[in-house]
Amino acid sequence: MTAYDRLLSRFSRIAALGEAASMLHWDASAVMPLGGGAARGEQLATLAGLSHEMLTDRRVEDDLAEATAEGEWHEANLALMRRTHLRATALPVELVEATARANSACEKVWREAKARSDFSAVRPFLEEVLRLQRETAQALAVRTGLSPYDALMDSFQRGVTAAEVEPVFEAYAAWLVEALPRAEAIQARHGDPLPLRGPFPTAAQRELCRSLSLRLGLEEAHSRLDESLHPFCGGTPTDVRITTFYSEVDPAKAILGVLHETGHALYERGLPASFARQPVGEAAGMAAHESQSLIVEMQACRSDPFLRFLSGEMRAAFGDDPSLEAGNLARNWRRVERGFIRVDADEMTYPAHVILRFRLERAMIEGRLEAADLPGAWSEGLRGLLGITPPDDARGCLQDIHWHDGAFGYFPSYTLGAMAAAQLMKAARQAEPELDAAMERGDLSPLLSWLRREVHGRASLLGFQDLLRAATGKPLDTSDFTAHLSARYLAE
Repeated sequence: MTAYDRLLSRFSRIAALGEAASMLHWDASAVMPLGGGAARGEQLATLAGLSHEMLTDRRVEDDLAEATAEGEWHEANLALMRRTHLRATALPVELVEATARANSACEKVWREAKARSDFSAVRPFLEEVLRLQRETAQALAVRTGLSPYDALMDSFQRGVTAAEVEPVFEAYAAWLVEALPRAEAIQARHGDPLPLRGPFPTAAQRELCRSLSLRLGLEEAHSRLDESLHPFCGGTPTDVRITTFYSEVDPAKAILGVLHETGHALYERGLPASFARQPVGEAAGMAAHESQSLIVEMQACRSDPFLRFLSGEMRAAFGDDPSLEAGNLARNWRRVERGFIRVDADEMTYPAHVILRFRLERAMIEGRLEAADLPGAWSEGLRGLLGITPPDDARGCLQDIHWHDGAFGYFPSYTLGAMAAAQLMKAARQAEPELDAAMERGDLSPLLSWLRREVHGRASLLGFQDLLRAATGKPLDTSDFTAHLSARYLAE
């Protein structure tokens, strides 16, 4: 075997361990009993340690020094192997395992703390997670030459830094100051929508959600739909696990959640099988991933054409009620409202929630904010962005799983993904003139085919900006996002 062949084999085995960890994470959120938390933390720590040891083995360094690769994909794969190894060797295995244990322990306590709106219960666990994240960030910064926070951001979306994100976010916050009151005034003139009249039985919602996911292109033989406190997409590219949360009063929580997670799942299913379990065969990062969930949920499935199709599906599932008419669904599901909960936010105010988290997590990693001061900083920050103050910590700093599971540097990906989704949808409409007509029939195949060519099939061959250049002819252009929002919310 050549040095590169040995690397291919090793990275494939490391990826398989990662797939096992992904399944254990899914199980912990979807079906594991509460008493399994401590053992699960140890299992995940062991897998993280094994992966780290395999990646930092001295033979990997020797093979990377010797290896050569031919062809665009293999050259990119070797470059990504070197990047992965550089980051891994910056971290001692003891830190990797301690981080996995701390994240798992904190995440379990967070579930109870959120239910009771009791930040004090999770605070010491979050402090330990933050301590380890700061240590990780500093170690990565020394090795990569990035700032500590940028080093964490690079874990989720390579090549994007806080210096690039901050002016984009500040410009959006300034735009929102003027646009949000205008949107609210226009909405008020149109009157309130009819509330969706239920109840909406969970069994009927579950059947509808699964049928929608399959209709969008997710194969039954390669996917599952389950329930969890926080909707997510996990598993592996050939065994995708999506979850949602059902409310018999509000079917949007489940339906829109499944449409969003199906976008993630379709991306995983579209990755090139010929480079499975190799760095170049993975998704291009979390901003790229969010662009795929949001182009499905926000750009396609909340559009007027698709809502006309979905209205018929909902009336068949729940009864022919006027509140389920397409125009009323649009007024409900495209309603601008200053709210406390990120996952329930409309697409105009959603970036404000992300900007708040970006500012706070950056301050925490840089040592300018301690975990103990997070509730107050959260309330002050949300008041500055949206003019509202959360009434309790469950609707404030306890609402998201991310920090309690050690995911610092992730949040910018959400809004970068939303902006990229608008840009990609504009290009897809230009390339596929029949796209809207197909969506009115509930057919996303023209969009999916375009995404398979332009995004999914390229995997990690290109970085985020180069991927957008290849698909749309330009790097991230935030004006496409504000133009989309203006057309949807500011038109009289």
